[in-house]
Amino acid sequence: MLTSLIDNDFYKITMQNAVIKRFPYAQARYAFINRGEHAFPAGFGEALRREVDAMASLVLSDAEKQYLETTCPYLDPTYLDFLAGFRYNPAEVVIEQTGTELSVTIEGLWYRTILWEVPLMALISELWYRLRGVERDDDATVEARTRTKIEQYQRLGLKIAEFGTRRRFSFDVHDRVVGALRHHGGEAFSGSSNVLLAMRHGVKPIGTHAHEWFMFHGARFGFKMANSLALEHWVDVYRGDLGIALTDTFTSRAFFESFDKKFAKLFDGVRHDSADPIDFAASTIAHYEKLGIDPRSKTIIFSDALTPEKVERIQSFCQGRVGMAFGIGTNFTNDVGVEPMNMVIKMVEARPEGQHWLPVVKLSDVPDKHTGDPEMIALAKRVLALSRPYD
Repeated sequence: MLTSLIDNDFYKITMQNAVIKRFPYAQARYAFINRGEHAFPAGFGEALRREVDAMASLVLSDAEKQYLETTCPYLDPTYLDFLAGFRYNPAEVVIEQTGTELSVTIEGLWYRTILWEVPLMALISELWYRLRGVERDDDATVEARTRTKIEQYQRLGLKIAEFGTRRRFSFDVHDRVVGALRHHGGEAFSGSSNVLLAMRHGVKPIGTHAHEWFMFHGARFGFKMANSLALEHWVDVYRGDLGIALTDTFTSRAFFESFDKKFAKLFDGVRHDSADPIDFAASTIAHYEKLGIDPRSKTIIFSDALTPEKVERIQSFCQGRVGMAFGIGTNFTNDVGVEPMNMVIKMVEARPEGQHWLPVVKLSDVPDKHTGDPEMIALAKRVLALSRPYD
């Protein structure tokens, strides 16, 4: 099902490069979390195992390497040579099925295992529909629906990126959606998080870092220093490129306490990924203003379960107050007349160099989306004083 090493989200590439440079001996464990409590059909685990084993043959082609060299000059030649020699090791992935329950865990050196999450989720999603014989809307309907959405965003004067690899219905649908966005979107379509499809359709690969970057820093340096050092190390590697910071690994409130004038000036903006987007925008604007920075010179990337109606509401609030752009995932790549899966794969433990295995946690702005060991979550809340009222 997967045919390319770069059928993956761009932030996995950028984080892998940063991990190699800063934490080459670190190890990580990841786990599949079945939020939707989906019941998996008989044989699903075996089918997934076959697809994972087949990924060992994926290699970076000369054309793909040339594309990254040309499009992403901040990825240095030593990293691209490494990527050209990289091979997935299926032994890092353990898949078990008991009845209708599926378990997937990943363990190994962080710089290697970091690439598994997104393609594994794409495989689980596509197999989920294929093995159950689920039918989708026809190609013409999918493409027309995509065209209607991007033309609406175009009329609103917005910038839209496609972020839908992880929960896509299938690669074929994903490819058709990006093609329709490219054909009909004009300047409204800013690019795709999927590196292969960005290359195939001649658009920009979009992405910076994900929650695991900050989660690891929490395990390595402690919760108080996690946000500051994660941002510092990112700047050290990319020197001003890839300047959108993710805020909600330990709540956006804790993030902004670390996001001082230095970081607020260095980074081009921030990404919203949980809780009410209007509340987040208001808090972000107020933070920039408190630091004496014009919010209109910065950008908020909104990426949490966006629909056309939600995007229009956000635009109405932010217009003229702060820059904005939007990353839309499932509503593009799995709006085909079926119910999308509700699942994630998250880092659950990390082993920094010279240390023991430690649980890692994510404290979303939505408490129901907290992930990790309950005792460690409670500790993080105490350390970050998240139980006290807002000032």
